[in-house]
Amino acid sequence: MSSADRVYADRKVEYFATLTEALDTYSKCFLVDADNVGSFQMQEIRASLRGKAMILMGKNTMIRKAMRAHVANNPTIEPLIELMRGNTGMVFTNDDLAEVRDLLISNKRPAPAKVNAVAPQDVFVPAGPTGQGPEKTSFFQALNIATKINRGMIEILREVHLIKAGDKVGASEAALLNMLGISPFAYSLKVKSVFDNGQIYSPVVLDITTEDIIAKFGAAVNNIACVSLAVGLPTAASVPHSIINGFKNLLAIAAATEVTFTQAETVKAFLADPSAFAAAAPAAGAAAPAAADEPAAAEESESSSMGGGFDMFG
Repeated sequence: MSSADRVYADRKVEYFATLTEALDTYSKCFLVDADNVGSFQMQEIRASLRGKAMILMGKNTMIRKAMRAHVANNPTIEPLIELMRGNTGMVFTNDDLAEVRDLLISNKRPAPAKVNAVAPQDVFVPAGPTGQGPEKTSFFQALNIATKINRGMIEILREVHLIKAGDKVGASEAALLNMLGISPFAYSLKVKSVFDNGQIYSPVVLDITTEDIIAKFGAAVNNIACVSLAVGLPTAASVPHSIINGFKNLLAIAAATEVTFTQAETVKAFLADPSAFAAAAPAAGAAAPAAADEPAAAEESESSSMGGGFDMFG
């Protein structure tokens, strides 16, 4: 074995050891796309993550081989093996995932448009002077860009939507942007997946807030209550509404008959002499509406006591 082969073998063993140690030390990991990220930018990202996370890049074949050899000792890493495809790196951490993700994507560097690159965003060329001489007029005409000559320089008359997000950059578009000194794109490590204690999920999950969870839970309870009321099956979500509806029926019966009970007395008194309540309104101020709404208040109290204060049916 030559000295070069021995050095490569030693580095391979060292890399395997580093990877297995990271897999055992850290319970969380980002799988990131490193396309268009240069070595200097990678150094800056590593510096910003120092003390919070560790970035590990390498050949996918080596990574998968090391993981397969180590999966018997750490079965939780098995979902990672088949995800190691393309220009993918790993960012290991035990800190807050959202905080580390924000650090990763915040380090962006502008980059020129390259031919056949897929545009990550729309590209616009602003109106105004270009600094180019009249001899370049035909170049702008080929791209259907309206121009005029002003003080010996080409001036673009109105903003041009040159490239749409998701489209490939053509040779003419790339040449124009480079000629105008426009670097329209900005690249950073792109988080593709999140690994957390053996589970793989999308990075969009990190943006879910407590308010989002409460809203989804409320919508689910609302649906359960609606279905339960429709099929006549009592559940914890529907019982408060059933009690409120039953109380409304009792009030209606009391109003139409001689049957009475404490909560119905105000309603019956109002039906017997509405003018008495109307006369008391100016003197009592806001007290009269409160008295008129006593049945509703009783319903609200009943609902609260049964834990049904979701206000799902209005």
